[in-house]
Amino acid sequence: MYAMTSKTTRRTALYALTACAVLIAGTAQAQTALDDITKSKTIKIAIPTDFPPYGFVGADMAPQGLDVDMAKFVAAKLGAKVELVPVTTANRIPYLQTKKVDLVISTLGKNPEREKVVDFTIAYSPFFIAVFAPKTAAVKAPGDLAGKSIAVTRGSVDDQELTKVAPPTAEIRRFEDNNATISAFLAGQTQLVATSAQVASTIMQKNASLGLEYKFLLKDSPNFIGVAKGEDALRTRVNEIVAEARKSGEIDRMCKKWLGREAGDLPI
Repeated sequence: MYAMTSKTTRRTALYALTACAVLIAGTAQAQTALDDITKSKTIKIAIPTDFPPYGFVGADMAPQGLDVDMAKFVAAKLGAKVELVPVTTANRIPYLQTKKVDLVISTLGKNPEREKVVDFTIAYSPFFIAVFAPKTAAVKAPGDLAGKSIAVTRGSVDDQELTKVAPPTAEIRRFEDNNATISAFLAGQTQLVATSAQVASTIMQKNASLGLEYKFLLKDSPNFIGVAKGEDALRTRVNEIVAEARKSGEIDRMCKKWLGREAGDLPI
């Protein structure tokens, strides 16, 4: 009985050691992204190409935008050549999970569901809804909307946030869809428009003579860089790059270039 117990104990200990070795090996294998990038001097980064001003295809057919600039910046800091991989909202996380890309820089917001399948760096840019108007409009804060007309899409988050802060004398004109809202503003039916940075960027590109600019913020939902689960070494290094870019003002410069405003107070 004693011999059998001793043998069982040894067998149990052996199984435990084997399991531990497999776990360690698996962890070591999982933590390879940063080493692979360093060795190959190449990094694949998912970016949007249909979501201005964050990512879109320019007249020269090359990707451009805030996320594209950020991808190039991170790659340069890692000492790697960047391979930009166009993605959609639906496939950007699966591309990360299947190692088709090393990072996702594609207007990726953070929420509890996504945190189950992907890790996030600190925030690198804002994604916001704001009030926009021509440069000639003297508007800097909600109180300045008094007596002015603002176009907004009925029932949207834009509408909800505008309604919260607009003074009683502001004339909020609600339209049934986004196209109608923008058309009304462009036709001069309203003096201002409340919309997302994405929509405002499209207006700016197609109607440069209008002189449209950011006036003030209604709601902010920051963007984060996505990293595959378990790739802590890569996430830590990218966090260092983003933190330094925030401190140096480089991210503010990118945001000013593409969004018309600085990054503001981003979460870590």
